[in-house]
Amino acid sequence: QVQLVESGGGLVQAGGSLRLSCAASGRTFSTYGMGWFRQAPGKERDFVAGISWSGGGMPNYADSVKGRFTISRDNAKNTVSLQMRSLKPEDTAVYYCAVDPHCAGYVPRVLYWGQGTQVTVSS
Repeated sequence: QVQLVESGGGLVQAGGSLRLSCAASGRTFSTYGMGWFRQAPGKERDFVAGISWSGGGMPNYADSVKGRFTISRDNAKNTVSLQMRSLKPEDTAVYYCAVDPHCAGYVPRVLYWGQGTQVTVSS
């Protein structure tokens, strides 16, 4: 059974940093794209960052987080992480780890989801 388990969420002041981690189990995803999405209250789930499995892991980011967030993966450990810096109140959301096989960044194309972790940024 495939499981994605996120950790690292919490409450932080604006300008602060958090690091989210996602551990996958049940199968290896070394040849799949991985990503992070987020969903704020009353809003749709949106793409945040993705990383391919090939080429050493090519990252891509939503415009709203470029230059502040960094996605990385460790295929040996079957994990993906999201380092978030210079956090803003508008980054407040539940963050979801995802297996996004072709790094589409499109919710219907996600194969597996984690349960989500809350990130709250206070002003």
